[in-house]
This record gives sequence, structure tokens and C-alpha cells, in this order.
Amino acid sequence: MGYIGAHGVAALHRYKYSGVDHSYVAKYVLQPFWTRFVTVFPLWMPAKCFHLLIYTFITLMGFMFLMLSAFIGYMYSPQLDTAPPRWVHFAHGLLLFLYQTFDAVDGKQARRTSSSSPLGELFDHGCDALACTFESIAFGSTSMCGRDAFWFWFLSAVPFYGATWEHYFTHSLILPVINGPTEGLMLIYTCHFFTALVGAEWWIHEFGKSVPFLSWLPIVSGIPTYKAALTLLMVFGVGPTVFGNVSNVCKLVRAKNGSVLRALAMLYPFTVLVGAVLLWDHLSPSDIMGNHPCLVIIGTGLAFGFLVGRMILAHLCDEPKGLKTGMCMSLLYLPLAIANALTARLNDGVPLVDERLVLLGFCAYTVTLYLHFATTVIHEITNALGICCFRITRKEA
Repeated sequence: MGYIGAHGVAALHRYKYSGVDHSYVAKYVLQPFWTRFVTVFPLWMPAKCFHLLIYTFITLMGFMFLMLSAFIGYMYSPQLDTAPPRWVHFAHGLLLFLYQTFDAVDGKQARRTSSSSPLGELFDHGCDALACTFESIAFGSTSMCGRDAFWFWFLSAVPFYGATWEHYFTHSLILPVINGPTEGLMLIYTCHFFTALVGAEWWIHEFGKSVPFLSWLPIVSGIPTYKAALTLLMVFGVGPTVFGNVSNVCKLVRAKNGSVLRALAMLYPFTVLVGAVLLWDHLSPSDIMGNHPCLVIIGTGLAFGFLVGRMILAHLCDEPKGLKTGMCMSLLYLPLAIANALTARLNDGVPLVDERLVLLGFCAYTVTLYLHFATTVIHEITNALGICCFRITRKEA
């Protein structure tokens, strides 16, 4: 099954990336550091030339840092509800900082070597989408939030999906003064480093006791600190960001006399994905999210990665605006999982198939779907653009 038609190939040849970061922290603090750091890599090392087995060197290294971080968190706290050694929190913070750095300099390396390509954008943002998954596991380990680690994934996935959706319509990725890739990641690795000093138990104490000078806040002062963090992030971070995404897209669509409902329909697969996973957890006789939070996050995160990747590809190939039915492929497994959970109500609380096996099947399905999408698209785009694998083609003088 191919993903790119003749129109898409022509659009790939015309495509030019457009984006701007208004963050003052990025401009005056991180950008000078990244500009110096990128010189560590020699000019012959490609940043955006792709091997058929998926990864570029710099982007892959950054992504592997987060996979390692999640693996360490899982090894010391499989259910994300026990305190790991304090060095683990420091490792989480350092690995996230390295991910942010490598994610920033791969684009600079591509421009240094004149190896930028549409495939580079797809690969880079595709890794960023999966980064939400692995960092959620790492932060779940730090905050001892157990099943609620899923909500930390949700709070990172929602603005990411919204930004990708807005980029699809506006053709420019505009990061505000305070944004997730800069200040958001800085806040998270600062929390990791802070936890290395005070211990993970700080997150499960009441917010009013953990942060005494904010004990006057209503509602959140009497709940665990990690739940207070979730609430505050939702109200003051994710909520306004998503409202801005929807407002910007609706204004643009109306200005072009387009269909707002067709634009909003592209949010449908993500909404159904999250809703179906929550329904499965609600019906589950074995508390899948409490007993296997990492598997739930990985399976859902890979399905999310497929949705984001499909939307980015539609943007690169200038496909007609509206819901892409192929995106719903990531949802096909969930009705079977929900039906299996329902069988427990007819069989004294015992499902037809053990839910751990069903959950492993969900992860296997989403891994297979994502790898098929990634390898197929990489093959199609490299053939269309004549991109070499891990080698930069020097132009003739």
C-alpha cells in the first residue's frame, strides 16, 4: 500500500519549510548554545539524509536518549508508583536535556550541509510525537503517579496534535513566546533535577504541604502534588494553547470560505483514540492502566504517532484538507479490546482473552502499523527526491 501519489511527489519537490520560534529563552539563551554545539558534528555527517531503516544519526541519537530514560524508569518502577533511586531522576533530566539539544541541532546540521528535505521534517516531527510517549513514562517514574502517567501523556499529546493540525492549515509552524519545545521541556527537566534533590515522595504529598506558599489555592491545595500539576497544566497551559490552535484554524478556513466542520473533522481520530482507550480502561476487569501503565502509554503513543505522521505527510504532499480515512487504521484494534473487556461481565469477571495479552497485542499492532507507515513513506520519498542514505551528495561545481 502506497501513501504518496503523483500529485504528492510534485508537491514534495515544491515544498519549503516555514516556521518561527518567538521564545526569548530560545533566542537569547539556547540558540547561541545550539549554534556552538552543532560544530561538534563534522560537515560530512548527514542530519536529514535517510537510511531505509528509518533513522538519521543526530535525530536518532536524541530519540534514543528518551527511550533509554523511559527504560530506566520502567526498570525501577514498572507500575510507575514506587520511588526509584535519586540518581534516576537526575538521569531523566540529563537525557531530556540532551534530547532537546539534539532535536534542535539536527536542523542546523542539515542547513550546514545543504541536506534539508521534506523527509527530514517528517522524520523529525515523527520522533517528536513519539517523544511524548517515552517522556511521559520517565516523568511518571519521577512523580510516582502510577495510572495518571497517561494524563501526562495526554497533556503533551494534545498541544502537539493541535500544533500539527494548525501547521497543516497555515503552512507555517509558529511557536509562541512560551512554548512546549523550549520552556515546556525546560520545566520538565528542571522538575527531574529538583526531584533528585527532594525525592519522588514530594509529588505524592498534598500540594499545600509540598508548596506551602501556594497552600491558599482552592481545590488543588488538598490533592497530591502531581494531580495539582496536572490540573494547573491543563488550565493554564494546554487549555489556552488548544483554544489558540482552534481559533487560528477557524479564522483561516472562514477567510478562505472553506468548511470549518471539515477542518474540525481532522481532530476526530485523536478524540476517538483517547476516548476508546479510556473506555477500555473503564470496562477493564484487570485495571489495565493501573497494572500496566507503560504498555497502555506505548500502545496509545504509537497510534498517536501514526496519526501525526499521516497528517504531516498530508501537509507535505499538499493533500486536500479534511479527514484522512487512512488515519483511522490506528483505531481498528480498540473495538476488539473493548469487546473483550465486555465479555468479563458475562463470565464472572473473567474476560475471554487475558487482558495483558490483549494489551501486548495492541502494542504489537501499533508498532507494526507505525513501522509499515515509516518504512513505506521513507522509501517512497527517497525514491521521489533522490535522497542518498547516510551520505550527502556533493553538487558539481
